[in-house]
Amino acid sequence: MSRKIKLIWDFRGEDALETAKHHTIHLKEFASLEKLHFYEINILEKNPMLVSAFIIVNETDMKTFRDALKPHRGEIA
Repeated sequence: MSRKIKLIWDFRGEDALETAKHHTIHLKEFASLEKLHFYEINILEKNPMLVSAFIIVNETDMKTFRDALKPHRGEIA
């Protein structure tokens, strides 16, 4: 069974929340266009000036997402 990987993008500043929300749209579009499975796409608001967008994918698909979308970091979900 493949592990789940969370790929994360951090956004900072006054517009961080809106930027992260917008980024999730692009994550969904990419997954749809490439016909790739994902478990969850969402945001995590750490504080008003730091918001992260993330996608949880199978480890087998991680390199495709990573190479195309350049996340800031990843972790085992």
